Amino acid sequence: MQLDYGVDDQPEGLKLWLYGCQWLALTVPTLVILAQVVTALGSASAADGILYLQKMSLVTGLAIVAQIFWGHRLPLVLGPAAVLLVGALASRGSAAGAVETAMICGGGLLFLASWTGLVAPLQRLFTARVIAVVLLLIAFTLLPTILQMLLSVPEDGHVIPNPVRPLCFALGFLCVLFFLQRFLKGFWRATLILWGMIAGSLIWPVIRVAPPTPGGIHFQPESALWLASPFGNLTSSLVLDPGVLVAFVIGYLALAVNDLGSIQCLQGLVQADSMPGRVRRGLAITGLANILSGLMGVLGPVNYSFSPGVISASRCAARSTLLPAAAGLLVLACSPRLIAWCSAVPTVVIATILLYVLCAQVSAGLQALFLAPADFTYHQGLTVGLSLLLGTLIAFLPPTVLNALPAALRPLLGNGFVVGVISCLLLEHLVFRQTDVLP
Repeated sequence: MQLDYGVDDQPEGLKLWLYGCQWLALTVPTLVILAQVVTALGSASAADGILYLQKMSLVTGLAIVAQIFWGHRLPLVLGPAAVLLVGALASRGSAAGAVETAMICGGGLLFLASWTGLVAPLQRLFTARVIAVVLLLIAFTLLPTILQMLLSVPEDGHVIPNPVRPLCFALGFLCVLFFLQRFLKGFWRATLILWGMIAGSLIWPVIRVAPPTPGGIHFQPESALWLASPFGNLTSSLVLDPGVLVAFVIGYLALAVNDLGSIQCLQGLVQADSMPGRVRRGLAITGLANILSGLMGVLGPVNYSFSPGVISASRCAARSTLLPAAAGLLVLACSPRLIAWCSAVPTVVIATILLYVLCAQVSAGLQALFLAPADFTYHQGLTVGLSLLLGTLIAFLPPTVLNALPAALRPLLGNGFVVGVISCLLLEHLVFRQTDVLP
């Protein structure tokens, strides 16, 4: 793919900030959604939810800066790891501080494993087909989340009154985005995600008719403070609970696979050199960021795998464009009122934009698959096909089935992405073993 800006390029002036706003617009909704889930589980007030989101914004912003300057030095955006949310759900009712202690231990283990070079054998497992499956699985396993966001399905699973209107809006808006992607040129096409987010936020309230369904954190911009410290309710005590620790160690194994796959899958897209060193430093920074998250009492971050989709859509792989996004997150961490405003983007618009980005990610995954050195064989097709189907099947399992799994195994067996990637690794390197392993 021909990119307008490479990894070490510097977009000029306004372009730099608009690309950064594009990354920020995709990061903030993820922070808001996971913060809503975590605080709702604990019956937290709106003030507690805003403080939680402040701390998540602070940790994510600092982690992005560290990755750009000292970590993998690639255009990868970070955000809270959903796989750790599963561990937090499984650990409800445990002693106060047990979850935070488990995250500190898990982050420390990830840092030590990367710094001592224990992740190098894992890196050699990521062939062209495994990288393609990683890219495709992210798109397929996010489909249940996108569907729930489009329909605004409540946790009890009840059918919403009028699901046709948001679906029609999403399909029509998606067609407009692809039409503009085809005919716009240069700067306007590169920043289409940002303009789509703004336009959708203005159009959807007009055609929605019915008022939005309340839920999660109720942000009220007029009652929120302009400035407030994010350093509140920090972890004050460490409690070592073996059951919670085991659940989070498994969760961090899944996080390590996710992080490794996210970094590795950019190799073919941006033609980055020295990938072993980038992977080692990137995982080390992720481990340190998770230690900080444990001390702050929030979910730890991970490198997001939808970044290749954003790069493919914008044709900009400059890592410097993430610095304005990090700056925006650090500002949000100190301003509850700005957080309330930025979280006002309708969920339907977020889901539609995410679907547009994931379409570009599927394209990047197919390119990685068919540009492999060897010819595509039947057995390789079985490897890819079974991994994708199995991961998607797990992603669509109803909550009752997931809750029936053992708590310690739920972060592993209940995550479609992890199940799909592990299946692909087993098929690729054991069942249908090949020799064309990427360096």
